[in-house]
Amino acid sequence: MGGLKWFDRKFDFRFTDNIFPMIRERLVGTPVRLYSKINALPPDLLEIKIDSSWSIKENIGHLTDLEPLWQKRFNDIISGNEYMTSTDLANSKTELADHNSKTSDELIYEFSEIRSETLSMLENIPEEFIFKFSLPPRLKTPMRTMDLFLFVAEHDDHHLARMTAIEKLLRNAN
Repeated sequence: MGGLKWFDRKFDFRFTDNIFPMIRERLVGTPVRLYSKINALPPDLLEIKIDSSWSIKENIGHLTDLEPLWQKRFNDIISGNEYMTSTDLANSKTELADHNSKTSDELIYEFSEIRSETLSMLENIPEEFIFKFSLPPRLKTPMRTMDLFLFVAEHDDHHLARMTAIEKLLRNAN
C-alpha cells in the first residue's frame, strides 16, 4: 500500500517553541476528519482488508484502542515517572477487538468520546507541564507532553492516510 511504516518513522523533538495549541487543534479535528472520510464512503468498503492489513473500520478502532495509552503516558509525564507506560507492539487489542462487527457510527462515537476525555485532561494545563518529559520505552529519547501529543497527532494522520490508501485501492479495483 506504500507509505512509510509507522515503526520505521523517526521523530525529532528538539524544537523549543510552544506549538502545543496547534497540536491540540489537530487532536480536536481527528474525529471530524474521520466522520468526513467515512461519510463519503460506501459501507461495503469499510470492512475490506488488503494484503492482511487492517480495514478502514479496524484503523478507526485502533485509534480508540490506543487512546488510553496516550492518557497513561500523559499521566506518566505529569507524575514525573522516568519511563512512560510501554505499548503492546503486536497491537493485540486491535487484533482481537473485531471492530468490523461495529457500525462506523459506533466506532467514530467511541473514538470521539475517548478523545474528548484526553482533550479534557489537556485543557488548561500550565505551560510548565507542556515541557515536562519522560522516556518512551521504544524511542528512548525524552518526550515532553508537547512531543507526546505531536506523536499522537502524527499517529492519527498516519491512520487517516492508510484509510485513504485503502479507499483508493478499492475504488481502482472496481
